[in-house]
Amino acid sequence: MTGVLLADDQALIREGLRMIVEAEPDLHVVAEADTGAAAVTQTLRHRPDVVLMDIRMPGLDGIEATRRIITAGSPARVLILTTFDLDEYVYLALKAGASGFLLKDAERAQLVNAIRTVHEGDHLLAPGITRRLIADFCRGPQPGESGATTAGLSPREVDVIRLLARGLANAEIAEELFLGETTVKSHIARILAKLDLRDRLQVVVFAYESGIVRAGGHE
Repeated sequence: MTGVLLADDQALIREGLRMIVEAEPDLHVVAEADTGAAAVTQTLRHRPDVVLMDIRMPGLDGIEATRRIITAGSPARVLILTTFDLDEYVYLALKAGASGFLLKDAERAQLVNAIRTVHEGDHLLAPGITRRLIADFCRGPQPGESGATTAGLSPREVDVIRLLARGLANAEIAEELFLGETTVKSHIARILAKLDLRDRLQVVVFAYESGIVRAGGHE
């Protein structure tokens, strides 16, 4: 059973989300929060598997709440819900540690599928969209600046990171590098562990911030 926390400052929105979630046999609501600060507190207290997080809430917004949840070491996956279809929000949410982004006008089936998707450890953005928005908002280190460190990464792991940033799936990376798919999965697991990252989306952000991949596609 997947535990879900609902974080939205509008009671009617939370009520609607609760009805959708509770109608699914494998999902249940463990708690609700009407502010970002409450979302952090309730997440750490109730340990949900997935947090449905509104971006705009009074006081602490959903992006900062997400950052604090991740920084506190919570294993919860954060799924951002918003009425604002803006790439900047998506990028900031992903950089804060969110695992997905969904508009509030999404259909019921899309919402429950999104919850299951992020709970299973997958991300919720098409690779092309992910690469475009991260390239737009993360320009990498400027001349004279130091980017995110790549120390400790092997040349093969850097190759895998470049291909992840291109939006390739494991099977495609395996074909590109003449490796077995199991080997690719092992490389990704080691990359996540070495960089202390949660998922593939965070690796893509890292690829741009470190300068492994340059905006515009230049490596």
